[in-house]
Amino acid sequence: MTAASDQTALVSCMRNEGLFILEWLAYHQVIGFDQVVVVSNDCTDGSDRLLDALAAAGHLTHIRQSVPPGTPPQDSGMALVLDWARAQNVTWLLHIDSDEFLNITAGDGRLPTLMANASEADVVAIPWQLFGDAGVTEWTPGMAVLPSFTRAEPRPEPRVTKSKCLFRAASFAAATDHNPRHPLVDSPVVVNPDGTPLHAASLYQDRSSRFRPHDLAAFNATARINHYAVKSRDLFMMKNDRGDGQGKTDQTKYHLGSNWHRSANKNDVEDRTILRHWPATEARMAALRQDPATAAAEKACFDWFTTRKSAILTPEALALWTRRERPQT
Repeated sequence: MTAASDQTALVSCMRNEGLFILEWLAYHQVIGFDQVVVVSNDCTDGSDRLLDALAAAGHLTHIRQSVPPGTPPQDSGMALVLDWARAQNVTWLLHIDSDEFLNITAGDGRLPTLMANASEADVVAIPWQLFGDAGVTEWTPGMAVLPSFTRAEPRPEPRVTKSKCLFRAASFAAATDHNPRHPLVDSPVVVNPDGTPLHAASLYQDRSSRFRPHDLAAFNATARINHYAVKSRDLFMMKNDRGDGQGKTDQTKYHLGSNWHRSANKNDVEDRTILRHWPATEARMAALRQDPATAAAEKACFDWFTTRKSAILTPEALALWTRRERPQT
């Protein structure tokens, strides 16, 4: 049963995400997470120094990792996070990426509203809602994600939508970026954000991010994960430079017109529900930037991005990373 003393931690594994860290951190502090921990690996944009500055100011825990060859960075990062959570007596963990924001649509939109539905659960499976590029082609450092990208799919789609899991650290021996794994309790209880029971079979699979019944896993009136997987077109293509969180190489995932780009770039409806927290988030970002070390480290990330984009997004790369529609015959 959830208790007032339960500690909730937001977790992420990041590489070269310096453009977005402050907004992501500020927003999730506003909605009520007790702690934030970020695992970084081999950053070249200066974001590890930004994370160090935020850690020194007491805003998060920064864990640096060296990823063993052949090991997905997010998997090894989650192993470190579980060790950290047990040492810190953290009860609940939610792993999301820097392009994902927990949007609690019920009540006052803060974490206690969601936790009230966790009850006896070991896992709360929170479905994605995909947000598209909203027609934005160029990213300017200093832009904010939440007010810039407000076009989305109408709702999470059964059988298609993936989930991220808020889970009890003590109930599992391991975790991936989507799911906890290797339950340490008999018959782990899984619910959707409304508290409706779901099947637990996905917890016993190596790679699974969907739960059944599919309609109940996608339906919710309480919370979802706003997934800004595309953002602007230049940012999407720059992901080819950063690499995949699971360590995959030689992929076409981050090509304009790829299967992933078409499936993620949803601009069907306007969805501004998350922006009720924007004034508080903006104020929180301004407060974080009052620390000179944080402000300087963030600016260094912005400068790195501008220089790197000029070097990476050449006409040749743009042509290589854009899939053209085949003419119909």
